[in-house]
Amino acid sequence: MKTTILVVEDERKIATLVAKNLEAAGYAVTLAEDGEAGVRAFEKLVPALVILDVGLPEMSGLEVLRRIREAGDTPVLMLTARSSETDKVLGLELGADDYLTKPFGTSELVARVRALLRRTAAGTRDRPLEFGALHIDPERREAARSGTRIELTTLEFDLLWFLASRPGRVFSREQLMEQVWGNDRVVGDRSIDSLVSRLRKKIELDAEDPQLLQTVWGAGYRFADR
Repeated sequence: MKTTILVVEDERKIATLVAKNLEAAGYAVTLAEDGEAGVRAFEKLVPALVILDVGLPEMSGLEVLRRIREAGDTPVLMLTARSSETDKVLGLELGADDYLTKPFGTSELVARVRALLRRTAAGTRDRPLEFGALHIDPERREAARSGTRIELTTLEFDLLWFLASRPGRVFSREQLMEQVWGNDRVVGDRSIDSLVSRLRKKIELDAEDPQLLQTVWGAGYRFADR
């Protein structure tokens, strides 16, 4: 069975181009031309990945992203005509996994889709980690506190696992961005700070006084050494 991808894009030419290239790459594609249709299609299909335009009419892409995140951690690749850091940070704060700024190359789009799906589905032989009440299972790509599952996006889990599997080591923002997004991503320090802040709210007992994901002033971040 082919992997299903939902494309929510109101510009017909772009939507058709994206669909044709993804289908040529072996994926099944469903198109939605506005936010409401996108939410309905997402609830019906439960796709493996969503490609979502930020600038949708009526219901914005960011609102669609909120609805998707309420339902779970499906990978979301956002498309935007805007290139400002602020817009990207807002999307990442809401749980987007990756960004492409229009105009973009179709080969890069397909590569990003493949990378996101690989990261989501990839298994690992690494053993689960325990940090007090926090349990991290890399094979299932899941985390739980006191037995209660924590809903994490692809990026959030990638950051959590990278740091937690290297407790005590300090990593700069640049190093973390390269590990999480790769060296071809156009993101800045605010993007990683936003991701850290969002992750803290999910794994810490008190996000204002983090005991696990620690800031090392002037250097970067580290995960508490057990």
